Amino acid sequence: MSVRYDIAILGAGESGVGAAMLAKKKGLKAFVSDAGQINQKYKNVLSDHEITWEEGKHSEELILNAGQIIKSPGIPERVAIVQKALGRRIAVVSEIEFAARYTNARKICITGSNGKTTTTLLTYHILKSAGFNVGLAGNVGKSFAWQVAENDFDYYVLEISSFQLDGMFDFKADVAVLLNITPDHLDRYNNRFEDYVESKFRIARNQTPRDAFVYFRDDPVISSYLEKNKIGARLIPFTGKNDSHCGAYIKNDSTFIININADTIEMEIKDLSLTGKHNVYNSMASGIAARLVDIRKEVIKQSLSEFENIEHRLEHVAMVRGIEFINDSKATNVNSTWYALESIKKPLIWIAGGIDKGNDYEPLIPLVKEKVKAIVCLGKDNSRIMNTFELLVPVILEAESAEDAVKAAYFIGKPGDAVLLSPACASFDLFENYEDRGRQFKQQVYDL
Repeated sequence: MSVRYDIAILGAGESGVGAAMLAKKKGLKAFVSDAGQINQKYKNVLSDHEITWEEGKHSEELILNAGQIIKSPGIPERVAIVQKALGRRIAVVSEIEFAARYTNARKICITGSNGKTTTTLLTYHILKSAGFNVGLAGNVGKSFAWQVAENDFDYYVLEISSFQLDGMFDFKADVAVLLNITPDHLDRYNNRFEDYVESKFRIARNQTPRDAFVYFRDDPVISSYLEKNKIGARLIPFTGKNDSHCGAYIKNDSTFIININADTIEMEIKDLSLTGKHNVYNSMASGIAARLVDIRKEVIKQSLSEFENIEHRLEHVAMVRGIEFINDSKATNVNSTWYALESIKKPLIWIAGGIDKGNDYEPLIPLVKEKVKAIVCLGKDNSRIMNTFELLVPVILEAESAEDAVKAAYFIGKPGDAVLLSPACASFDLFENYEDRGRQFKQQVYDL
């Protein structure tokens, strides 16, 4: 009989190694298996803590003999080893689900197709500024499990992706925030948008009337779902319209108001540190979450006015001879790029492209017609972008490196223009990930 492990962990990235660390601390015998190669820093952590691991394969006799399996979010449920485990009725859960069993901290959990990283970091910033003992985890920062293993926080602000939500069953958010739902990652959901919507709404799973579900009421997908399905939590909508019945709303197109716990916060939109309509909504969601844990309005207002945006999200890089360069490499879907195009008021040279996830570029057409003077396609297969926009934009070029794309955009540009890297696509054809794409873009701008 082979060794029997309490837990088998599939994937040895931040999530998987964090789960292994927590399992070890709780006296559970863990085995970590990665079908690819494991990063050396994670190998060192596992070996230093005497946790058994393998790479380049999945040893079925060890994995399928474990008490339960923790699956990293990047591994689809359809892979053979996961299907075999489910066939044997072995519990397959996410690292988020596993970690939540070992903490009594209050959890503010944020999801959405777009804006979740910004909103998570902004909410964390507000709680930290208020002096809360708070951790930042999930799809941003360190893994949740790793933090539970090493810290004793009273609060967590968690960014949770649909892939992480899929492996959550008993987990409960004290405050759940759902920003928006637009088609994304449909290859993981049998190309069924309704399956992706169901995944996003798992953020509200197990919530009771003592908990809060914060959502963007103007999103038609969210509103439609709520008309047909009951959520157990207290519902707190926010809106871009003037509606004082909502938890946050906009008055006179210039002021936004947060109206929670019989106390209002009023703030001029121009005083927010983050620009663009989408960031007004992100700020609303963060402000509501902060009020729900009783943070003083003075702290919230100051935090919303001084927060610095994350790298690769509408990040100002430099002005070069009057041309502004903006890095929005994190925009890996059409909706994110729509927000970027909408927020910039200058004539645009748009750098787009990469691995197309079945994108529908139609929603971008009005903004492209209005603002974009040239497109530089940065990808191996640019046919869909070129076919969509070739009759709308006078100049469309192709590039196969960040250097070529930046130089082409620079030569096209004139003082007063902006060059926007907002790809609307994944990056893996030419780059390691969106961070690598963004950093190469910035380096080429600095080298101009």
